[in-house]
Amino acid sequence: MKQLLTFVKKEFLHVLRDRRTLLLLFGMPVVQILLFGFALSTEVKNTKIGVLDLDKSQTSFEIISKINANQYFDIDKNLKSIDQAENAFKGGKIKMIVVIPTQFSADINSGKKAQLQLITDGTDLNLANQIYSFMSNILLDFYGQQTLQQNSGVQPEIRMLYNPQLKGAPNFVPGVMAFILLIICVLMTAIAIVREKESGSMEILLVSPMKPYIIILAKAIPYFILSLIILVSIIILSVTVLDLPIKGNLILLFGISIIFIITNLLIGIVISILTKTQQTAMLISLVGTMLPTLMLSGFMFPVENMPIPLQMVGNLIPAKWYYQIVKNIMIKGTGLEVVWKHVLVLFAMMAVLFIIAVKKFKIRLE
Repeated sequence: MKQLLTFVKKEFLHVLRDRRTLLLLFGMPVVQILLFGFALSTEVKNTKIGVLDLDKSQTSFEIISKINANQYFDIDKNLKSIDQAENAFKGGKIKMIVVIPTQFSADINSGKKAQLQLITDGTDLNLANQIYSFMSNILLDFYGQQTLQQNSGVQPEIRMLYNPQLKGAPNFVPGVMAFILLIICVLMTAIAIVREKESGSMEILLVSPMKPYIIILAKAIPYFILSLIILVSIIILSVTVLDLPIKGNLILLFGISIIFIITNLLIGIVISILTKTQQTAMLISLVGTMLPTLMLSGFMFPVENMPIPLQMVGNLIPAKWYYQIVKNIMIKGTGLEVVWKHVLVLFAMMAVLFIIAVKKFKIRLE
């Protein structure tokens, strides 16, 4: 135990003396949370739109007022003709045009199907789809008030479960948590043993009485503690800065996060054992773990839309399971009875990686 503590202290001192490493460890989580929370938010806010009102009726005035009163849209131009609408798009100042045709109010009053035309800027497909979805909800609410309420007394209610304000934070915070912990754990530990090889200090470890698993633990413990500190900081930033409350059990979230952290630490250690240089270890960490995590974990792209082979590859990525767990606990407020299969997969990955790390622990000094 004394040898283990001595080696852990050595690793801590090595990290704390490197200012660039400290900046990476504690600066990157803050920057990414703030960046995704504000600069790269997927929320629709104060989007400039134009309105071409060909009906000029009380009903069209009401629908324009309803759109303008919504926080998502800001009517920048009241257009007079189709040509003016096309020129407005070319200027790039508006992202959507709402065309209210003639006879719009007459069709509603007579019980006919009244149609509106929504024209969006297709050069940014993701933004166009988001704007269309938001505007459709507003119009559906208006149609319900104008038609169904008059004819049958029924007023539709539109609900968005778990995210009624349609914020971007519930989507990206679980993904950012998984990605940041992956970077810190894998990248930091991937070069740990390789650094000892290149510096020659591994020769000292070879003649020491410490067993392989003791060396592995000594390498992992400092980064494990730092990862816990980073996890706490991410949660605090999410709750205070992004106003994203944790709906589920906080203890359960921490417990599963610990399993995920240990799994990533073991991935980094296995990489460091199997590589000979720090550059190689870093390259494998970036290309072999971080890129697949971004592409296949479901954080940036829906897993369901991927081909079956890619879905199978994604099942081998720990971040995919952790991302789904965090979404369920943090956003939906579910418990272990819902995510126990995901936890079991993470735990199995951790156990397999630990066995590989111990078995493959060989020193090849060249």
